[in-house]
Amino acid sequence: MQRIVIAEFMDAAAVERLRAQHDVHYDPALVDDPARLFDEARRARALIVRNRTQVRGELLAALAHCKVVGRLGVGLDNIDVAACEARGIRVIPATGANALSVAEYVIASAMLLLRGAYASTAEVAAGRWPRTALSNGRETAGKTLGLVGFGAIGQLTARLAQALGMRTVAFDAMMDAGHPAFAAARTQPLGLEALLAQSDVVSLHVPLVEGTRNLFHAARIAAMKDGAVLVNTSRGGIVDEQAVAGALRAGRLGGAALDVFDAEPLAASPHFEGCPNLLLTPHIAGVTAESNERVSGLIADRVLEALAP
Repeated sequence: MQRIVIAEFMDAAAVERLRAQHDVHYDPALVDDPARLFDEARRARALIVRNRTQVRGELLAALAHCKVVGRLGVGLDNIDVAACEARGIRVIPATGANALSVAEYVIASAMLLLRGAYASTAEVAAGRWPRTALSNGRETAGKTLGLVGFGAIGQLTARLAQALGMRTVAFDAMMDAGHPAFAAARTQPLGLEALLAQSDVVSLHVPLVEGTRNLFHAARIAAMKDGAVLVNTSRGGIVDEQAVAGALRAGRLGGAALDVFDAEPLAASPHFEGCPNLLLTPHIAGVTAESNERVSGLIADRVLEALAP
């Protein structure tokens, strides 16, 4: 039996599948205890993480016997992939397993922010009747969804949006206009600036790399269509958070849903306090009961394959 260390939460059934064949140390709090994490890493043949465990530097050096790192999610910016590969460590993301959860989050956020009618519970329950103030919401049908990044999640989001009567356009720096994915998803390819000018909702689906860091800075946010909604489920470093808050307060943005932040967990952020039409969630767009089962099951299977004789 080989030692598998799981440093963040994982579906119980998948953990038991690993335990049936190997020696498993499962502790979702391990990510917050570096000393114990490094100690466990020294004995690990496999390490399984989510997005908070930083597999680089001192932790990577401790993985002296590790063969595989399983990532319970898609983004790999918390893992030094090149350094892992140089040490003979295979890195396995759960590609595709949480796509539906992210796509549904985008559509739900867009619908909520466009309509703008779902924050009145306390007023109505108190006997007030803000009907006039809430009668200018917007319908989803007929609006344009702009997808920045058009991989598997972007393409699935496009299909869900079209079912609601939305037009979809997309920009992807890695795809030319003739890429078959655009035609297959019935989505018009556009340059980034044209997409921003046309889109009622802009959703980000790009990895955090040097070319995308601070991609949505103040000037780019200002170039968005008046009243547009911004949804970020990719990585926090892609968006200037203070610029988003400023655009919301000025009425330039019609709404924003941010699930990811430059530093996580997000510290107290005065620029967000009292900000209108803002949804903040703690990096859970891709995490549902169903997606956790799919992600955990996929990684369990792939780690078992990697550890097989």
